[in-house]
Formats: sequence, structure tokens, C-alpha cells
Amino acid sequence: MRILLLPAVLLVTAPAACPATQHPQSDPAFRAEQLRYPRVREAYAQYQEPVRQLLRHHGLVPERLELFVRAFKIGRRVEVWGRNAGAGPFGLLRTFALAGTSGTLGPKRRAGDGQIPEGFYAINRFNPNSQYLLSLGLDYPNAADQLCIAPGLDPGDNIFVHGSNETIGCLPITDAGIRELYVLAVEARAAGQFSIPVHIFPFELTPDQLARRSASPHQAFWQELAPGYQYFETHHRLPTVTVAAAGAYVVH
Repeated sequence: MRILLLPAVLLVTAPAACPATQHPQSDPAFRAEQLRYPRVREAYAQYQEPVRQLLRHHGLVPERLELFVRAFKIGRRVEVWGRNAGAGPFGLLRTFALAGTSGTLGPKRRAGDGQIPEGFYAINRFNPNSQYLLSLGLDYPNAADQLCIAPGLDPGDNIFVHGSNETIGCLPITDAGIRELYVLAVEARAAGQFSIPVHIFPFELTPDQLARRSASPHQAFWQELAPGYQYFETHHRLPTVTVAAAGAYVVH
């Protein structure tokens, strides 16, 4: 994720309309490089044709594929949305069950707390030899996390979407799930999407759901996330998100 330092805010470009999601050029060599790994080849052998059929069903062209991933702790699901790059709203392609959870509701604020992060992130690395089969790394801690974590505390790192059903702060979607998602993500990366946005929410951030949890110590943080959730719900397009100097998310 590229972060631009501005006088008043930190601009977080990747979750929204950043240049990386506009597919400046395709990168088929990335697919070829990934296919050097046996686990990726196995995933393609199993899911290449189903993925092609899925994309055709939704009118998507692999060479223009753009993805967005959204996860919810309550409801335990990981949604994968797609569109042809820069062309209209996203459509829901697949929903994977979140096969395991750890921690509680609320953001991740230190190493070892077991928390799954909440906020606006991006997939920025691919691991074809993961401890959990295959994995897709998130850019945690992002700019907001780094500003909100108490001085001297280690925020932790290495948050992934991965296989299996085990987790200490990551998003496991089973081995079958990660094989399919990994193929989709490699295809999007080969098409030129260098950063895949990932929004992680505690639950659907509707006014009613927020009101039910008004006593939570995380209420103010969730109110920062809610406009991003609501914007995508309304438009099926990604919001523009900035991070204020104090670390709060600001959705435009």
C-alpha cells in the first residue's frame, strides 16, 4: 500500500480509488512465477476451470479482473467481489465461511492479543508455501494502526487469509477455500491489480447493529468504519479512505 504524507492527514490510497486498482498494465509473468510452486499448480489444476466459469457467469474478463474482499467476524464469512477493472460496480462472486476465529470484537492493538484486525487493508503479498497451505498477506499494521497503537507496544504483523481452520488473528477459510481464492487473486494480480482491498468489520455496521452495541468501548472506532461499510453497501464501489493525524479513519 502506498501512503502519502500530507500536512493534515495520511492518505491511504489502496482501499479506495488508488492507481494500483486501475490496472495500469497486466503482469502475466506473475502467474508464471506463482505456477513454479507445487501448491499453486495444484490449486490451478483444481480451480482454474471453475474460476473461469465463475467469471464468465458474472460477465467478467480474466484479463481485466479486479477484486475486493470483505470479511465479517459475526456471521463468520469472507466475501469476494469482482468487476472488470474500473468498469461499474462490484458484484458478489463467492462467499467463504470463516472457518475459525480468535480474539473478540474490536481492532488489533498489539502483538499476541489474538485479535483479528478490523479496518481497511489490502492484500500485498502472496505466500505459495504457507504453514497453512497457501496464504495472502494483509498490510497490517496500516497507517491507522501505527498511529493508534500505544508508544512502545509491538503491533504485531503477519496477518493472512489462509487455509485450514486454525487461527491466532488471521482469517482461515479452509484449504479448499484458499485454493480457489488464491487462483482468483493470482488472476487479478496477473491482470494488473497490484493491491487487492480487504475491509474487515466486526459485523454489518448498520445503525441498528451499532445501536445494539452502544455500550461497547469500541463504539467510536466502529463509527469510523461505518461510513465505509455503508458506502459500499449503497454503491458497490469502494470508498475513498484517509487517515487523520491522530489515526482515525475518515471516509469521503
